[in-house]
Amino acid sequence: MPDIQRAVEELAERLGCAVLVEDAGHHPLWWSAQDEGDPVRLRSIMRREPPPEAAALVRRLGLARATGPVRTPALPEADMVERWCVPVREGERLHGYLWVLDPHGAVSQEEIGPAVEVAGLAAGILARTEPDAAERARLRAELLARLRAGRDVAAAEELADLEHLSRQVTVAVSALVGTRADRRGWTLGDGLTAHPDPGPTAALTSGPPVPLADLSVAVSRAVATRRALRAGARLARPTWDALGSWHLIVAAPDDLSPGQVHPGADVLRGRRRGDLLLTAPCVLDHGGDVTRSAEELHIHRTTLYYRLDRIETLTGVNLRLADGRDDLHLALRLAAYRDTR
Repeated sequence: MPDIQRAVEELAERLGCAVLVEDAGHHPLWWSAQDEGDPVRLRSIMRREPPPEAAALVRRLGLARATGPVRTPALPEADMVERWCVPVREGERLHGYLWVLDPHGAVSQEEIGPAVEVAGLAAGILARTEPDAAERARLRAELLARLRAGRDVAAAEELADLEHLSRQVTVAVSALVGTRADRRGWTLGDGLTAHPDPGPTAALTSGPPVPLADLSVAVSRAVATRRALRAGARLARPTWDALGSWHLIVAAPDDLSPGQVHPGADVLRGRRRGDLLLTAPCVLDHGGDVTRSAEELHIHRTTLYYRLDRIETLTGVNLRLADGRDDLHLALRLAAYRDTR
């Protein structure tokens, strides 16, 4: 096996620049002894932790997709000097990054070739030491099971390392089967998929991403949102943060029954025919608007007026007026939500 540490030292001496090799999760593996660098490099080496600044730079410039050396600008606000980034790849598989810190622009495109050679040596070593696809899948499933069970910082760090992600990785969960997102995430079972660092434009079921250690929170939110949708929730988008007043239903204590919110819910649910139970939530969702409700139910308004009279007789609530309408509305929503268990 080649002496990669020696190769890194010789590369740094040849280029006159500090050199650092990280895995794909930005954990430092090998580095040169040059004093010249930047605070981010020093913190990364001394703490042996992945710097979030490096992860942010990789995401912003799309360096994970690079197939050759890329010169990156200085970022004074992040204490990062100008540098070269050389992807550490073997075939299509990204194993990490080789960084050449070049604050004075001394290394040209023509002179970066030796860094590519060292990156190739590092890729060969990392390819032999990493688990194969089957072992990775087994380890991933075990770690995801631990994270689904509750907050687990150790499992999150192990999974981030396994997947070559920053330990500051966030996650969101999709619970909508058949969407494009389902085919790209980690499979959790029960129609759920987890998506690391989904990005600001992603609209996944669990809402805004949470730290990977809190995957169980994202799962809970995704499942609750999916249940609300199945219960008839009309949302601007199918996500946790769009639930609105349905948050009250989701958070209702288990010992609170729909009949306690309004006894009319039990009366309507206890009838053999379901036409009134179908009509009441529709009219309430439309604020008592008869025309819109009749169109959605595909019935004549005369039929709808008859049903509204029957509902008022049975529950004591006129769905076109305010008195008692909100309580019955919440009770019916709670009942529908509980039915999705």
